[in-house]
Amino acid sequence: MLDYALLDALASVIRTGSFERAARQIGVTPSAISQRIRLLEEKVGSVLVVRGQPCRATEPGLRLARHAEEVTLLERTLARDMGQVEFGARSPTIRVAVNADSLATWFVPAMAALPDCLFNLVLDDQEHSAEWLRRGEVRAAVSGSDVPVQGCDCRPLGRLRYIATASPDFIRRWFRGGVTAEALACAPSLTFNAKDTLQARWIAANIGDGIVPPTHWLPSSQAFVDATIAGLGWGLNPDALVAEALAAGKLVPLKPDSPYDVPLYWHWSRSVASALRPLNRAVLEIGRRMLVPPEAP
Repeated sequence: MLDYALLDALASVIRTGSFERAARQIGVTPSAISQRIRLLEEKVGSVLVVRGQPCRATEPGLRLARHAEEVTLLERTLARDMGQVEFGARSPTIRVAVNADSLATWFVPAMAALPDCLFNLVLDDQEHSAEWLRRGEVRAAVSGSDVPVQGCDCRPLGRLRYIATASPDFIRRWFRGGVTAEALACAPSLTFNAKDTLQARWIAANIGDGIVPPTHWLPSSQAFVDATIAGLGWGLNPDALVAEALAAGKLVPLKPDSPYDVPLYWHWSRSVASALRPLNRAVLEIGRRMLVPPEAP
């Protein structure tokens, strides 16, 4: 049988990255935390934490910490259902994988609907976020895939709409003759990271295949907007983030009436489905309200 006081210490060290911060969170001394980690390592016969700044978990340590957080989440749900949640009780942490543009546009209101929970978000491209769920490293994920992960359920959220935009000066400099294949091959674009294929897919859908523009690499949703307004390059920005700039004339669409919609889906683990029910409800409701409706089947 696992000692959950020891598991709680492990999860706190991994969550905070420090024995000292974990001790303050739990309300014991750092030496007590160190002793609990040592006892747990002796019990399971494996190193669980690599000491450092910050401390990091080994693979067995991660698995045990995930188990501890899952148990905490389920126990908090049980206590709530039985009317036994005490004021000041430590809130459970829910680990979720989400893409940066969802976080910048609509996901935070869903988080705010659960004031009694803490969130530990993993940022990844929507085409890769489900891998975190598949590996068991998160409890839920916003994904661009509608293929359910084994042991998980999936529901459509809606479509995140993107607009290919640039500043008026950028348009005059690079697209005087129109948004052509030749111009796109020369005009600087913006790319979030190596996983970001939105610009390439928009070009393929609207101009043609085989065009590889020069690019700046900007791993930030807000920096993407700021760089576009500053004339650094053109890129696909979420409609919600550029609506005001478009209305004010600070940005213009490269091709009017040519948005690019990315379908999004909400995946969650069945093992904690009852505990995630409030989050599922909030995410699906906010998605329906703030995203473009899913296409009819």
